[in-house]
Amino acid sequence: MEMKWFLSKIQDDFRGGKINLEKTQRLLEKLDIQCSYIHVKRIFKDNDRLKQGRITIEEFRAIYRILTHREEIVEIFNAYSENRKILLENNLVQFLTQEQYTTEMSKTIAFEIIQKYEPIEEVRKARQMSLEGFTRYMDSRECQLFKNECRKVYQDMTHPLNDYFISSSHNTYLVSDQLVGPSDLWGYVSALVKGCRCLEIDCWDGAQNEPVVYHGYTLTSKILFKTVIQAIHKYAFMTSDYPVVLSLENHCSPAQQEIMADNLQTTFGESLLSDMLADFPDTLPSPEALKFKVLVKNKKIGTLKETHERKGSDKRGENQDKETGVKKLSGVTLFKKKKTRKLKIALALSDLVIYTKAEKFKSFQHSRLYQQFNENNSIGETQARKLSKLRAHEFIFHTRKFITRIYPKATRADSSNFNPQEFWNIGCQMVALNFQTPGLPMDLQNGKFLDNGGSGYILKPHFLRESESYFNPSDIKESMPITLTIRLISGIQLPLTHSSSNKGDTLVIIEVFGVPNDQMKQQTRVIKKNAFSPRWNETFTFIIHVPELALIRFVVESQGLIAGNEFLGQYTLPLLCMNKGYRRVPLFSRMGESLEPASLFVYVWYVR
Repeated sequence: MEMKWFLSKIQDDFRGGKINLEKTQRLLEKLDIQCSYIHVKRIFKDNDRLKQGRITIEEFRAIYRILTHREEIVEIFNAYSENRKILLENNLVQFLTQEQYTTEMSKTIAFEIIQKYEPIEEVRKARQMSLEGFTRYMDSRECQLFKNECRKVYQDMTHPLNDYFISSSHNTYLVSDQLVGPSDLWGYVSALVKGCRCLEIDCWDGAQNEPVVYHGYTLTSKILFKTVIQAIHKYAFMTSDYPVVLSLENHCSPAQQEIMADNLQTTFGESLLSDMLADFPDTLPSPEALKFKVLVKNKKIGTLKETHERKGSDKRGENQDKETGVKKLSGVTLFKKKKTRKLKIALALSDLVIYTKAEKFKSFQHSRLYQQFNENNSIGETQARKLSKLRAHEFIFHTRKFITRIYPKATRADSSNFNPQEFWNIGCQMVALNFQTPGLPMDLQNGKFLDNGGSGYILKPHFLRESESYFNPSDIKESMPITLTIRLISGIQLPLTHSSSNKGDTLVIIEVFGVPNDQMKQQTRVIKKNAFSPRWNETFTFIIHVPELALIRFVVESQGLIAGNEFLGQYTLPLLCMNKGYRRVPLFSRMGESLEPASLFVYVWYVR
């Protein structure tokens, strides 16, 4: 029956006799077989018996079987099939219940799976499943490691903004290094497409009264502020409906700040939050209340109440002394108590700053006594790391109340990143990374914000929100740990970067990122000369004390004896977004691009 179905699908393509490599690839795609060209090319060459670059229908069938036959899937199928040929609907229900942890409506789900994945019509009509159909189901998105529930916004979005981790970028305009690289609109577009919700804009006075964006005092190129704002407006809510924060690193004169304010109002219109919401006069609003809104983060003159009362009055040309709070006009100080650095802020721009007022961090004690609910702090990674080690409890108390942004130290001229996990562990909402720089930190960033529908907002665990909690990431006194077991079964068409053969020596590393006590790494043995279908069948166990903060990262490498191991692909996701049972782990490149059909096949189980 299976053979008859197969031949009926491909006979027309062989009417002219043999087919070449390109037609072979197209025919495989027509049969819904995902395959990597590099692997197909090698298998085609091995099965082209006459070495003429063309194959017969029998040779194509051999290629098809090599690409689709997976012994590990056959073993699972045979364990639940009564005759090793067909899976009855009840057999599939049993598999879903026992292995995939499907607890509700398993009979309905089984029927839907058969209708969707069984290619042989007679088998499908009999509500049964062939090995062909079962393999297609096991390769489908429904069997991916990442939970379907986490692909949509499922968390409570009505908490105040300070209760969320917010996807944030640093120097968003840069697409290379911090000294001589280009500034590019693509930095903003790509960050927004990835779900970033806090963008940094370095603003400087430009020619012809047009503010520009670039990394000051460097050779990075310049782009017009209004062009940046227009690009942000176009892409702001393409990936997420929730608010976008524009973090202004403002070096402009009052005159050009007024141009910026005008640009912001003209471009964003009603989307720009320019006054406090009636329901939130003295607390931060929720992401839900701020849907489709753009917030400006900058220094501000006076209080929110004064701004509200001043709406509609003349705002041009006024600015304020940073220390004394005394107004000046056109840069002339009316009264000066002591010699101090002046900060000139145009009132027009100041009045666009509502719930995200930038306030310099002095100390936790000062914040407790004086900081207002709408004031945010930005702290450099070095100072933040020191504080997190010496005064973790106070730091967490601070991040419960105030939005705190952490940014990379100035010496990272190559746009490298720090590990964001250490700052998520203490509740920092905006951990800003250089999105243009691939590597471990961005893998963690992308993995964490897969959760909650990729909305860029993730509700912090209760122990980082509630005032009665005494959580300290470095000193876990009470916990209900999860025991996580991962059986790494096999690899599927693993990527090869510098070779056209499939002779890579492959291995997998599984890492846990979370509180210090949960950090762990385990590694498989090396499978020699097989990147096409390596089989490990190795089991790893992890005890995870704070699963709410844990990320799991799978890294595939090719062993290199001289130059060291070569990175082939990775996948990172939150522990609590992991499905149990037999699952497929998709792989992504260093740049975050999908490497389909390359994947890992695992069995996952965890219990608390």
